[in-house]
Amino acid sequence: MTHINSYLTFSGNCREAMEFYKECLGGELSLQTIGESPLADKLPPEMKQGILHSTLTNGALQIMASDMVAEQGLMKGNAVSLMLHCSSEDEINAYYANLSRGGKATHPLENSFWGALFGDLTDKFGNHWLLHYDKNQQQ
Repeated sequence: MTHINSYLTFSGNCREAMEFYKECLGGELSLQTIGESPLADKLPPEMKQGILHSTLTNGALQIMASDMVAEQGLMKGNAVSLMLHCSSEDEINAYYANLSRGGKATHPLENSFWGALFGDLTDKFGNHWLLHYDKNQQQ
């Protein structure tokens, strides 16, 4: 089955961000540094500690990320958000509290007109998250 995953790009703080997301969301985190890869000899020594590829997996939730920034540098914008569909009120409340630590709680969780608990935030790394819990879903 075809599916889409989020892939975040950082500029030297990928490890810190992915460890933060693991703390917030749980799961298994794998990290490969640039120095551990075949690219190590082709890149400057100061890049070796950077993350070439990382994956955080917790059930169906998967976030991938890297420190491999294109030549023009990292450009953050508001065109992409990470949508987190939660399975309970306890889960959405915990994830919202965790992810907003050090960031900005732009839209606190509230009951929406479509029957969901919904809110959004920008985390301390500048990434925008939408959190959603459908109160009518089957448990």
